Amino acid sequence: MSLTSYRTLGRSGLVVSPLALGTMTFGTQRWGSPDDVSESIFHTYVEAGGNFIDTADVYANGRSEELIGGYVADRKLRDRLVLATKCGFHSGELGNPNTGGNGRKNIHRALERSLRRLQTDYVDLYWIHVWDSVTPVEEVLQTLGNLVRAGKIRYFGFSDIPAWYAVKSATLAAAHHLPSPIAMQLAYSLVERNIEREHLPAARECGLGICPWSPLAAGFLTGKYQREGAGASGEGRLIGSNPFGNMMFTDRNWRVLDTLRTVAAQIERPLAQVALAWVLAQPGMTAPILGASKLEQLYDNLSSLEIRLTPEQIQTLNESSAIDPGFPYSIFTPEINRSIFGDTIVRVW
Repeated sequence: MSLTSYRTLGRSGLVVSPLALGTMTFGTQRWGSPDDVSESIFHTYVEAGGNFIDTADVYANGRSEELIGGYVADRKLRDRLVLATKCGFHSGELGNPNTGGNGRKNIHRALERSLRRLQTDYVDLYWIHVWDSVTPVEEVLQTLGNLVRAGKIRYFGFSDIPAWYAVKSATLAAAHHLPSPIAMQLAYSLVERNIEREHLPAARECGLGICPWSPLAAGFLTGKYQREGAGASGEGRLIGSNPFGNMMFTDRNWRVLDTLRTVAAQIERPLAQVALAWVLAQPGMTAPILGASKLEQLYDNLSSLEIRLTPEQIQTLNESSAIDPGFPYSIFTPEINRSIFGDTIVRVW
């Protein structure tokens, strides 16, 4: 597989590469990349055949969008690339609730600013960045549908939302012949598999693609951190103040990392490549989102496309990282199936 092994995103005609380039590191201080490095990462990805660029209005307070807009304009790449950005998190003056959230007022405000920074008159994929828990799904769906009709966005999707919300949106769109979401962007990795309970079945049922963010668990699965008591040492975004706190440094996650080391040693590949290869091998994963602050990291991540894990290696990783299915999924077993159907097994078509 390569970056030109294109696929459609969900049940749509939007064609994307199997790995998206995430740009949260562009313009970001401390754990991000300098502007010249960001430019090298961008152009290396594009020259390798990649076409899917993911950003957001809050990344580096809009600086990420500005950089991308400049790179695209300089090389006249607009028609070649799928540009995706997001809105939802607060990006205006403090104390003003209408410069955040998923209401119609903020969506229009945020999109106009993103278009200016990106130097374009339309966005290929517009993500609602996060469920705001207050705006009715009907309002969000109508607002985004109107933007599709106006030509300001081509498609839309949802990031970090409950599964029921995505299903309701897709169902309303189908029932009322409205533009429908085509994808969900959710955290997914060997140490974060919770979306397997509800979101993945919902995606299959509704024809939504999945773009996993943080497939390397914010760098934890690269093996660059060393366990120290209840925490860890090393250089990276998980040390010091970060959005994840110490949530990554759990007994379970260290055990998963040990298993990943074993599989990586078997095939003589870096841990990051094997972790990405595992995500790519999971059903329903359209385009994991890469985050690189150094050019070497991008090359390393792209090499994951060359890896074909064996069924045995996938099973080993699956078993070591398995999650508790929880209720009610814990009772959906062959034994229960047999009791439902009179001591016989019935399989779905």
